[in-house]
This record gives sequence, structure tokens and C-alpha cells, in this order.
Amino acid sequence: MHTKAAEGKKRSENIFEDKSESKPKNKPKNKKGHIWEYIAIATIPLVLVLGNSMLVPILPDMQERMGISRFQSSLVITLFSITAGLIIPVSGYLSDRFTRKAVIIPSLIVYGSAGVLAGLGAVWNSYPILITARAIQGLGAAGTAPIAMALVGDLYKGGTASKALGLIEASNGAGKVVSPILGSLLALIVWFAPFFAFPIFCVLALLAVIFMIKEPPKEKEAEPLKDYLKQIRSIFQEKGRWLIPAFFAGSISLFILFGVLFYLSQILEEEPYSIEGVRKGLILAIPLLGMVITSYTTGAKIKENVILMRWLMNIGLIMMTISLALAIFLNTNLYIFIGLLTLSGIGTGLLLPCLNTLITGSVEREQRGMITSLYNSLRFIGVACGPPLFGWLMNISNKAIFITVSSLALLMLALVFFFIKPKGEMNKKA
Repeated sequence: MHTKAAEGKKRSENIFEDKSESKPKNKPKNKKGHIWEYIAIATIPLVLVLGNSMLVPILPDMQERMGISRFQSSLVITLFSITAGLIIPVSGYLSDRFTRKAVIIPSLIVYGSAGVLAGLGAVWNSYPILITARAIQGLGAAGTAPIAMALVGDLYKGGTASKALGLIEASNGAGKVVSPILGSLLALIVWFAPFFAFPIFCVLALLAVIFMIKEPPKEKEAEPLKDYLKQIRSIFQEKGRWLIPAFFAGSISLFILFGVLFYLSQILEEEPYSIEGVRKGLILAIPLLGMVITSYTTGAKIKENVILMRWLMNIGLIMMTISLALAIFLNTNLYIFIGLLTLSGIGTGLLLPCLNTLITGSVEREQRGMITSLYNSLRFIGVACGPPLFGWLMNISNKAIFITVSSLALLMLALVFFFIKPKGEMNKKA
């Protein structure tokens, strides 16, 4: 009886143990091999971010040069995100049925090629070509970063997996830090230069994925679609009590982060600040930099310790709730306001790597692509909804914005505290 109790306790502390022991392990890599794989994996979310955020600074020039409305220019960003969000689950299924690289490589080719087409649309002053190319880019984007998350779960186990997932989140955030600055600098050459610069990054990522990542062979043949969907349904029946709250926690956290940054971007250009261009990009980078450093550090430290993950997720959400609530009253002093947003970004950096690790580590390889894709689809929707909803809230009042986001952070804290636990459903064999 004592032995069984000890085994039960050990299982409650490590949700990944059953799977890692029941499967053959990949041949161990040396430290240098891991570093090159990490670099290759990090290029995938970085390219995804650059393809969208790098265009934000040139939208006003696009409106003027192409003679389009603000709404039409916003579709260049929104249509990309919506298309990607809708197609991500399809890419997840294909990556489960075939291989991760079989989806990532063609996706990067489509993504980069459509970037060239979008650039030509800008040169030719053809909005229909430009917007069509952006929709095609969204199709390609669906098979990049979301599938990279599943690939990490295939390549690594335990602490190495959590470190790589933290790197993905940090790379995603780092891309958002540098892309507005890079886009502004490239636009000094010619306003449509970012369209043509982006495919170069795609080629580099493509070469890195092809030559630096050796994907482990599939251990089982693909199941028929009907059986596959049954497996996905059974996962949600068994783990949905915590998986669904985890999905929404990731989506809402990014909705808050980038919605608040959109708000900050707007007020920096107004009186009394009147800050634009690269200076504005550097200020916007401060909260994101807090998230990037925290994401990487969190991923490196959590390893397989789900108890620690639970603590860090709750601490991160408490930081977000308190800092956003204080911003209701302290948003007039720019220095204090940036400090509060940076604390909220650090809270996000504590939360997301833990969610990523729990979600990828809780399912078998054969269904991991779909589960991580559904999670990333909701994240895409959260990012896409942030700016328009925050723009609407700005028309009401500044207080309305921070009352809303602090309430959402408090709601997430309740979801994570009561539903995402290292015991109970999460410690069942995945």
C-alpha cells in the first residue's frame, strides 16, 4: 500500500513520465546539436511575426501611396490573421497524418512566395493583388509556428522540451519587439521594402528547417480520419476540463498584451507625447522585452515540474491583474504606465511557457499537431481581436479599457487556479 501511494505521488508531480517511459527515446544529442536545432526552431515563429508586425509601420504610407482607406489598409493585417486562424487546424491534422516538416517546409515556401507577390502588388499599385497575396500568406502561416510547437514535443522530452517551448515563446515576442523598428528602418529606403525583405527571412528559415532539424520517424501509421477524430474527441472528454481553460488563458493573455500595446501605440502619437517612428517602436519594445526575457527563463527553469508551473502561472496572472488594475488610476504618468505594462508582460512571460509545456506534453504524438493547432488558432484570434476591440473601448474611456482587461486577467486567474492543476485529470496517462 505504501509503495502504491508513493507511485501515485510521483505521477502527480510529472504528467510526462508515462509517455516518456513507454516510448523509445531518440538518440541523445550533444549540446551543440541542441543549439543548432533550437536556432532552427526559433526561426519559424520569428518569421511568422515578421510577416505581419513588420508591415504595421508602413500602413499610413500604404494608404497615401495606394489611395486606399484606413479600413482597407487594416485588412492587410486582419485578413492574414483570420485566414491563418481558420486554416491552422487543417495544418495540424496534416502534420499528424504525415510529418511536421512535410507541412512546415511547403508552408514556408508559400509564405515567402506570397510575400514577393504582395510586394509586386504594392509596386504595381494594385490593392486586389496585394490583399489576395496577404490571404495566401495566411494560408502559409498556418503551417509554421503552430506546427513548430508540436515538433518540439516530438523532438524533446522533459526539461529540454520546456526550454525549447520557452524559446519559441521568446522568439515570438522578440519578433514583435524588433519588427516595428525593422519595418520603420526599411521604409526609409522605399515604403514597400518590408514586403521584399520578408521573403529573405523565409528562405533563411527554410534552409534552417531542412538542414538543421532531423525529425524522428513516425512510430505508428496514420489512422483513418474517422478514428483520428474519435481520438481527438476522447482527448477533450478526458482532459477538456483543464485543456479548454488553458486554451482560453493563452488566447486572452495575448489579447490583453497586444490590445494594450495597440492602445499605447495610439496615445504615444497624441499630445502631450507626440512620439512617432523608431522612438515609438523602442518604447513599445519595453513591455515585450520583459515578456521575452521571462518566457525564455521560465521555459529553461520549469522542466517537468508541474507544481512549479502551477505556482508560476498563478503568480503571473496575479501580476497581470494587479498591474492592469493599477493602470485604471495610474495611466497618465508615462513612466509609471510603462512600468505597469512591463510587469503585466512579465506575468504573461510566466504564464505562456507553462501553458505551452502542459498542452504539448499532455497528448500523444499522433494527436499533438491538432491539439497544439487548436490552441494556436485561439491565440491567433486573440491577437487579431485585440486592436479593434481596444479601439472601440478607447471611444468609451481609458478607464473602461483597464477595467475590462484587469477583469479578464482576474477571470483567467480563477480558471487557472481552479481548473489547471497538476493532480486529478492531468496526471492520467495521455
